[in-house]
Amino acid sequence: MGFLRVLGTAALLTLPLTADPRGAFLKLIARERVPLDAVAEPGTADGTISRHSFSFAAEAGQRVPGIAFRGAESGRQPVVIVLHGTGGTKEGQIPVLRQLVKAGFAAVAIDGRYHGARSRAGSGSLEYQQAMLATFRTGREHPFLYDTVWDVMRLIDYLETTDWADSTRIGLIGFSKGGMETYLAAAVDPRIRVAVPCIGVQSFAWALGHDAWQSRAGTFQSALNSAARDENLAGPPGAEFLRHFYDKVAPGVYSDFDGPVMLPLIAPRPLLTINGDRDDRTPLPGLKLCLDAATRAYSATPDRFRAIIQEQTGHKVNPDALAEAVAWFSRWLRAPGNTGGPAQ
Repeated sequence: MGFLRVLGTAALLTLPLTADPRGAFLKLIARERVPLDAVAEPGTADGTISRHSFSFAAEAGQRVPGIAFRGAESGRQPVVIVLHGTGGTKEGQIPVLRQLVKAGFAAVAIDGRYHGARSRAGSGSLEYQQAMLATFRTGREHPFLYDTVWDVMRLIDYLETTDWADSTRIGLIGFSKGGMETYLAAAVDPRIRVAVPCIGVQSFAWALGHDAWQSRAGTFQSALNSAARDENLAGPPGAEFLRHFYDKVAPGVYSDFDGPVMLPLIAPRPLLTINGDRDDRTPLPGLKLCLDAATRAYSATPDRFRAIIQEQTGHKVNPDALAEAVAWFSRWLRAPGNTGGPAQ
């Protein structure tokens, strides 16, 4: 297929500071597992596709709203979770949910922290950035990526209680912010049997070390600028201050929990990554570090890992690549017992 090319192997893996990055990440995000207190609303039908809303408690004071789409099939179905990007909402993922249902899956989406129904505005990323700034100032919460990973884990807890989800066949796909949350969640929760992080896989360390961090930081520029003013920084924030910002807001994101460290933890479960070759938010040299590390991790099961690089493409997922993602789920998630063992 002409629009794809697959990166080869090489490059050195950035080593984590901890010997157990999975355990360290789980410890960082751990909080009390309160009762789910789940609520499912009556469903509606649109032709052969049914839709219903639900919510559950992820932790004290945090309810997660979601939507679920299913086809006419009865019984438990394989499920694909869809995560939105910065400023997005669960409703914005409905076209993807419908595409997955047509391929034979149940499909669900939730609002990330401080997004959609979990924000006062109902859209945009202002409150998300305000929450990041509050974390910088107080050390409480981790709204940049980590808290939504916890929500995904609690979503799987919820799916395990339903009579329509096959909790042994759960896939996860996310876009941009959701793509980063996808590889982090899949790295630490073996119940995610197939993962497809889109336009999110990257090396934060490489970007910081090679003056290629600006596009990623631009997604939370307001919070970064306000943090710099808090500390009376002379001039605009640079890489050194961004490291300081990350250390408070998402500790370990450019070290223990960077892409080259976390991506291999998904092996041997099937993993498909999708990126654009002109995406400044996921620079190719840093991406290559991640993919090389994953290639080594999948050396015994190379058919379970594939990296798609969309040519002449920036920060987006083209229709052909999304179709490849759906086909990946169909290949690995439709048949029971076809997804490999849990993470080691």
